[in-house]
Amino acid sequence: MPNDIVLFRVEELFARYNYARDFFVSMGIAEIDTSLSLKEFVANIKHESLEDAGLNKEQLIENFMAFIDKMEALKSNSGNIVESISIIGGKDKYGNNEDINLELKLGEVISIVGPTGSGKSRLLADIECLAQKDTPTCRQILLDGKVPEANRRFSMENKLVAQLSQNMNFVMDLAVEDFIKLHAESRMLDKQNEIVAAIVSCANDLAGEKFDRDTPLTQLSGGQSRALMIADTALLSPSPIVLIDEIENAGIDRKKAVELLLKEEKLVLISTHDPVLALMGDKRLVIKNGGISKIIVLSKEEKDYIDVLEEIDRKMLGIRSHLRSGGVLDDKIVDFELARE
Repeated sequence: MPNDIVLFRVEELFARYNYARDFFVSMGIAEIDTSLSLKEFVANIKHESLEDAGLNKEQLIENFMAFIDKMEALKSNSGNIVESISIIGGKDKYGNNEDINLELKLGEVISIVGPTGSGKSRLLADIECLAQKDTPTCRQILLDGKVPEANRRFSMENKLVAQLSQNMNFVMDLAVEDFIKLHAESRMLDKQNEIVAAIVSCANDLAGEKFDRDTPLTQLSGGQSRALMIADTALLSPSPIVLIDEIENAGIDRKKAVELLLKEEKLVLISTHDPVLALMGDKRLVIKNGGISKIIVLSKEEKDYIDVLEEIDRKMLGIRSHLRSGGVLDDKIVDFELARE
């Protein structure tokens, strides 16, 4: 920040720091003459306004400069740069050692499979909180091979991990557009209209039923909510690690969703019962009795089965869509879907 910032015109400061106006508004100072220098502007602020803020004029300038410094520091640290995470094994439900040291890198898809209740969600939770042997599994998560510093582990501004849970229900009374703009503002990003358009378009490409930017969040279906959050995470969130819990239940194009996140160079971990998603992973972690019992690297033979399973899935989707639209199953419809290329 320039040393002579008090001599800058307010309009120049607002142009350089697009969040600067918010500082004064938060202090209850809404009437701002942007043609004045910062020093002149503060000198003209009424004493009553400063009293409400609990500051004198010198303190207001000091707080403003400190605010700019902090926001700029947040911007410069918002990259969340990390190349890999490592999972150091803990113990399963019976106290048996997992005995693993697994490194996962950005750009990889890792599928997590196992019976219901086996501990898939617990593994995701360990990664989300960057566990340091302080969870029931006693696992440890490393960043680039090192123990994460406390400010990286517990930072609320620049979370390294974004998690998309099975149930995503909004309670905020906002339109989709307003929600995205709030997120963009928190990231100090410009061109918010373009960001909104890109995220809504991307979400509609994933969702089974389209929505627009004016749709209230509370009116989105579960699938639409999940599609919106995946698009938001891919295009707006700086988090390099994305955890997804059972995306197959969301009613969205799960393959497109995974491809979108990979395009943005994320490390994607997916807990799933879906064989197509399971085979989309570069590695497959098999969970049993609360522990990682096996690590399977996708083979060429398994890759060959993906097309077969996707074709079966496409045929089932055709029958599902027919039923949803009010159709009735008969031999003609079933034979048509099963025979359709």
